[in-house]
Amino acid sequence: MAVKIDKKIKGYAVVTPEDKAREAAPPVVAAPVDRATVEAEAAKDNIIHMHERIERPEVLIGSTYKIKSPMVEHAMYVTINDIVLNAGTEHELRRPFEVFINSKSMDHFQWIVGLTRIMSAVFRKGGDVTFLVEEMKAVFDPRGGYFKAGGVYMPSLVAEIGAVVEEHMKSIGLIHDPEMSAHQRALIAEKRKQFEERSKKNSDVSAAPSAGTQEDIAVTGDGTSFPPSATMCHKCSTKALVIMDGCATCLNCGYSKCG
Repeated sequence: MAVKIDKKIKGYAVVTPEDKAREAAPPVVAAPVDRATVEAEAAKDNIIHMHERIERPEVLIGSTYKIKSPMVEHAMYVTINDIVLNAGTEHELRRPFEVFINSKSMDHFQWIVGLTRIMSAVFRKGGDVTFLVEEMKAVFDPRGGYFKAGGVYMPSLVAEIGAVVEEHMKSIGLIHDPEMSAHQRALIAEKRKQFEERSKKNSDVSAAPSAGTQEDIAVTGDGTSFPPSATMCHKCSTKALVIMDGCATCLNCGYSKCG
């Protein structure tokens, strides 16, 4: 039998005998369920909090570092206190917990207090806190940086504070500084020896050597010295780059570039 369609077709579906039987069957009334039972059986968030709340101990061990910068009148003293985790076990770890900066100068008091509170909060939060070092060392002063004792260039006062934090993290084993190979050390020692011999010959030839020729710049920690005519090495940021045989050679890290 033909069926005439007077309206526009908006959709269609195939009806099976099972669908007709389902429509003809009486509706099923669900039995009432207790609300407490439903809430107990409801799915819960599968969240595992991997966090241990650590209260500040009464006594913490730490170290204090002195910063003497030409950017401030008085020296700054940076104190970093550490907490010992899993003390007395094979998994004992020493991690920074808080930091304080003290100085007679009150010019930078506001941002120093803010910086130390944020750093302490990051230390207490845990996890990988070594990113603070790179972030702080990347801060540049628009007025220009300076060379600290030893000829190491510091782009800002914040960068030197970051260098202090890095030194402390290395001392407690949180950051591992890649050591130079024996070949690199031998190469640097050979370059230093060649430069010293050449400088000695030039001073012997000169009738009146200048006083600046004998002046050295002492490097903090290693007792190494570099000539005052050395320029800054862009690799290690140390004033130890000299010209040898037409090549710029760093007497601190061994970097070399020929012009």
